Amino acid sequence: MLPLPAPPKGRRPTASGSLAEALAPADVVAAEDTRRLKRLASELGIEISGRVVSYFEGNEERRTPELAAMLVEGSTVVLVTDAGMPSVSDPGYRLVVAAIEADIAVTAIPGPSAVLTALAVSGLPVDRFCFEGFLPRKGGERTRALTELATERRTMVFFESPHRTGASLRAMAEVFGADRAAAVCRELTKTYEEVARGGLAELVEWASSQEQGVRGEVTIVVGGASELERSYTSEQLKDMVTARQDEGLSRKDAVSQVAGETGTRRKDVYDAAHS
Repeated sequence: MLPLPAPPKGRRPTASGSLAEALAPADVVAAEDTRRLKRLASELGIEISGRVVSYFEGNEERRTPELAAMLVEGSTVVLVTDAGMPSVSDPGYRLVVAAIEADIAVTAIPGPSAVLTALAVSGLPVDRFCFEGFLPRKGGERTRALTELATERRTMVFFESPHRTGASLRAMAEVFGADRAAAVCRELTKTYEEVARGGLAELVEWASSQEQGVRGEVTIVVGGASELERSYTSEQLKDMVTARQDEGLSRKDAVSQVAGETGTRRKDVYDAAHS
């Protein structure tokens, strides 16, 4: 949740404040789901006195200027999303940028974060990690994205929709290797929280064994590559060159970039790209 206080009114909620303390007096509450907001307020035992507006993926771009104008006029705006941290694969980024550009103070009240919670319970190293968000929906694009991460040393965190979880795990097993350690976390911090751990091949079987399919909000954590896994196959190098060409680079520039990023001889990358 991101309270966005406007300096003219002199009200500056801090990150140490409680959710109830921020919601009750807010001039405007922008909610990803207004019905869930009402239920939340009821459970907190508070009455929201300010205006409640919807703020979700479908209207975020259109509504942001309206909320930014309210901030400039002196209103305090509180943003609440359904089941995650605003701006992290949730609405919020546009409003934060607009507030900063208008020199409005921005703060956050700590709440559940699927990224950090999944890392904490995964059993995988968390001293260094990267968040990759949602993988591409199309199989070819997903494989290319994973191929670029095949030698990533840091633990990786992905969000995934339940009906694509099995396909993504299979693609990860093919690219990262069947034995790469991973964890699938679903419904984190909720009533039916579940964490499945094992090699990627084992997790593919786990996903297939779910009688009603994988359900709920899904976060996948995958261990980083070991030193032995940091060598690139010709197919991986070719896919990386193709991906950069798709982004607009010439074949020559794509080969040079991949060679520099991977530490592979340019000739080897060139040969792989033309194989």
